[in-house]
Amino acid sequence: MTDHHQTALSPVPLAGRTLKNRLAVAPMTRVTASDDGNATEMMARYYERFAIGGFGLVITEGIYTDRAHSQGYLNQPGLTDDGQANAWKPVVKGIQRHGAAAFAQLMHAGGISQGNRFRHFNVAPSATQPKGEQMAFYRGEGRYPVPQEISVEQIDEAIDGFASAAVRAVDLSGFDGIEIHGANGYLLDQFLTSYTNSRDDKYGGPIANRIRMTLEVISAVRAAVGSKVPLGVRISQGKVNDFHHKWEGGEKDAEVVFGSLADSGVDYIHVTEFEAWKPAFGSGLSLAQYAKKFAPNTTILANGSLHDAERAEQVLNSGIDLVTLGRGALANPDFPMRYAQSIAQRDFNPSILGPLANIKETELEM
Repeated sequence: MTDHHQTALSPVPLAGRTLKNRLAVAPMTRVTASDDGNATEMMARYYERFAIGGFGLVITEGIYTDRAHSQGYLNQPGLTDDGQANAWKPVVKGIQRHGAAAFAQLMHAGGISQGNRFRHFNVAPSATQPKGEQMAFYRGEGRYPVPQEISVEQIDEAIDGFASAAVRAVDLSGFDGIEIHGANGYLLDQFLTSYTNSRDDKYGGPIANRIRMTLEVISAVRAAVGSKVPLGVRISQGKVNDFHHKWEGGEKDAEVVFGSLADSGVDYIHVTEFEAWKPAFGSGLSLAQYAKKFAPNTTILANGSLHDAERAEQVLNSGIDLVTLGRGALANPDFPMRYAQSIAQRDFNPSILGPLANIKETELEM
């Protein structure tokens, strides 16, 4: 190993355990579960190859958490009952078998759900039609419907769903840690975003209120799984239906968001932007660097077009703790091994995600 490789391939502590390197697989929705939300044998093969390829941490795709409004896509996996939890066991064991950690990402789609077998309408902070159109490669078509405003009682039920799913993930599935999906336009991010949240109760108004539901989910999950289970949260500005969104308060909003998350006691904050190294608000620091500035004692993960190994090293050497790869991992499930041996990485082939974004047999042959 050369000095050139040492940062990305060096061990890193995370919540009382040590990951073997600073390269992680980012969550990526692949809609390959059974119709009733069980993880499949194909999913087990898909996830295991990242661990075989040398990644220190594998974070799952977003997993729905309740049998009400959390499911976002048909054939999305869930953690709503013991059967679904047990179906994850082979996936988790396959990852852990090769020395990688397996974290479950828990998500609630909220107002941008486009495939829910339990309900025929969506809920969101406010009854505002989401921007954009549903994603065809996740079986969506046309504009998102106008959601119903979620009630305080439904908020409490959704929070309980996160906590219950986290317990199943750890106690039954065997996951090593939990990530709460607070990014990319899903429910928790809908609360954070001013134009999707026009509430006048304790969950609306200033950004300190709009981050409240995320903090309550973190508190409930932490109480449910205990202090020894690694717990993180994913945060973004952009969304699957509003790619270029920026926080209107800029650095002041970043201070509130990341300061609040640091105070919540999460073990890590997973920051995702399209290009993770670029200034978050036109100039100044990147969003991941703002996270490090305002949550200096919290582990920071950066995601966003970091499949160029040199770029990943630069981000890590700027003070970020880990980088997570999406497209880079799809194209190179053996990315860490290739990097350690100075073997050229493959280019990402967008056809992997078409016409549907489900896992293809050709991927598993890599």
